[in-house]
Amino acid sequence: MELGLVGLGKMGGNMRERIRRAGHTVVGYDRNPQLADAASLEEMVAKLPTPRVVWVMVPAGAPTEQTVGQLGELLSEGDVVVDGGNSKWTDDKKHAETLAKKGIGFVDAGVSGGVWGLQNGYALMVGGDAADVAKVQPVFDALKPEGDSGFVHAGKVGAGHFAKMVHNGIEYAMMQAFAEGWELLETSDVVENVTDTFASWEQGTVIRSWLLDLAVKALKEDPGLEDLRGYAEDSGEGRWTVEAAVDLAVPLPAITASLFARFASRQEDSPAMKMVAALRNQFGGHAVEASNGKSAAPDPTQHQKG
Repeated sequence: MELGLVGLGKMGGNMRERIRRAGHTVVGYDRNPQLADAASLEEMVAKLPTPRVVWVMVPAGAPTEQTVGQLGELLSEGDVVVDGGNSKWTDDKKHAETLAKKGIGFVDAGVSGGVWGLQNGYALMVGGDAADVAKVQPVFDALKPEGDSGFVHAGKVGAGHFAKMVHNGIEYAMMQAFAEGWELLETSDVVENVTDTFASWEQGTVIRSWLLDLAVKALKEDPGLEDLRGYAEDSGEGRWTVEAAVDLAVPLPAITASLFARFASRQEDSPAMKMVAALRNQFGGHAVEASNGKSAAPDPTQHQKG
């Protein structure tokens, strides 16, 4: 099979290599000419036999909007566009409807695997019409891990990105649980070897997982994680998961708390906790700490004056 692949960064570049190793031809385009097989989208499309399949692997939002729009002008009836980026699932229906006006199919693909995908394969969650998915199936088979799992046609257009969104929400909560457990072990004076304790969980326990393996790897490389700052960004999918839960009235306390924990990690000083400190001082006369780090305990009756 021959595939056009737009976006050859960390994920896209490794995906191109894995697909080629499976015996397929990939014509890649990237804004970085050193990575590209074609000088433009037009050249990439021209090199593909019909019906053409083009996989888009660029950042969500405007870059994806622009790329899908351009492909809509370049492709023809019977061709298929696959969005394998982290697009919001609500955008998929819009893209599918726009492309359908020209008879172009659309498949949304949630892709998980990160930098390890080239070696281990990518978990794929896809949405779209069965006929469009079938046109891309040889590529899905090349990308997925060996074995029976790792690929699912989750449902109609949008289902792939929705499933990937929920996957990432679960990932947030699992990461937060490992992080909190690690901090508790480190703070306690009972457990003297935290790294080996984590490593002992890798076999035979109900929490064994790839995330646990990666946690152990990180701790062995940097015991105590002294080289890192406790700052964590979010990709957006955690937020979308919580938004969907609100829309559908589904309680997600663990996932929601893990998202808010990431927000808290970005604060040098918590504005909310300043208010808590002020209120404790006002109603109870509790000591507070001034912004210069010194202890400050104003007259607890001061608020009654004036």
